Amino acid sequence: MRKIDLNNFQVATSGIVRDINCRIILNLMRKYQPVSRADLMRHSGLQRSTVSVITEQLIAERWLREGEVGQLPRGRRPTFLHLNENRVGVFGINIQPFTTDIALANLNGHFLAQETISTPKKSETFITQFSARIRELMEEYPLMTYEEIGVSLPGRVDLSSQKFIFAPNLGWQAADLKGQLEKATGLSVSMENAANACALSELWFGKRTNGERNILVVTVSEGIGVGMIMNGQLVRGTSGLAGEFGHVTIDENGPQCGCGNYGCWEVFASNSAAVRYYNEMTGKDSLKTFAEILALAFQKDPTAWKALDRMAEYLGKGIAMLVTGLAPDAVVIVGDVIHVWDRMNPIVMKVIQQRASTHPAVRIMASGSTSQQPRLSGIIALVLQKYFAAPTVA
Repeated sequence: MRKIDLNNFQVATSGIVRDINCRIILNLMRKYQPVSRADLMRHSGLQRSTVSVITEQLIAERWLREGEVGQLPRGRRPTFLHLNENRVGVFGINIQPFTTDIALANLNGHFLAQETISTPKKSETFITQFSARIRELMEEYPLMTYEEIGVSLPGRVDLSSQKFIFAPNLGWQAADLKGQLEKATGLSVSMENAANACALSELWFGKRTNGERNILVVTVSEGIGVGMIMNGQLVRGTSGLAGEFGHVTIDENGPQCGCGNYGCWEVFASNSAAVRYYNEMTGKDSLKTFAEILALAFQKDPTAWKALDRMAEYLGKGIAMLVTGLAPDAVVIVGDVIHVWDRMNPIVMKVIQQRASTHPAVRIMASGSTSQQPRLSGIIALVLQKYFAAPTVA
């Protein structure tokens, strides 16, 4: 039985029950479509009459559409239902220090359009460029209803004000991006940390074959972020700043971090750290990006591999801290490191087994592909969950 917070609850009126049942049907549609009304009845446990009333309501409101007629050996032939993918269009924007992605997705979470540009130096330029592109996409897909934009940021967002307040690798001053983008586009805006967006992507679209409900997503880029799904809920903390493990000090004598502290985990295990290791080993300041290290590694440059090995060791030390403290079912790695994960994984696992021996069963895995854009798909999920279910946050 689900636990009820007796200090914060709402009586289940008939309207609330009806809304819950509608969301149950929508989620079952998302999972099993195409599906018949009889199948919805079996999956949900709801009575036939209830399923019939709800599906007719959802069809009338354009959330569902009827499709092909099925074949049965006897009895009435079922009509299969689908989500009406043209019902709602959702914009997702993923801001990173060097590049920014924008995508338009339908109700099924499928991308209809996607593009990448250089990240503007100032937030004001971002508002001008992306609001104009959003209006153009709305004109290109005129049959959809547009209500909201999701924005993923390489930093933390204050829950109450929805302003980003901590993004040391972005270089922007704290600003009211939400209010400015809403004013420029006329659409509602939801903002989320990039690591949390990746965690939502894993929750909504990931292949959790073992039914894991406690998942940590570690995003490795110029910095390191951690998104936490615990007991099936996205954990954000009171202010929305939960998960900043990249700024936990692991060596106070280490280099200074962008946050102002010294020896944070991310100054040892991020992409930027690998670049620094390579330049230190060669005695030159020749490399600027992680992509250059990957290219050299694929060309069998031994120094590039040494830099990646050192990065992997520190990545393992931080993950061991997470495994020991949070005991997750799985840890998912997101970022360009997955291109060399076959090399890095044994090093990471060795460090974890040495330092977190109390939880040896945890699965450490790389995300499927960088082309899947977990930050973008996760920020799309942040918006879509408002239609399908109660917010998955704790």
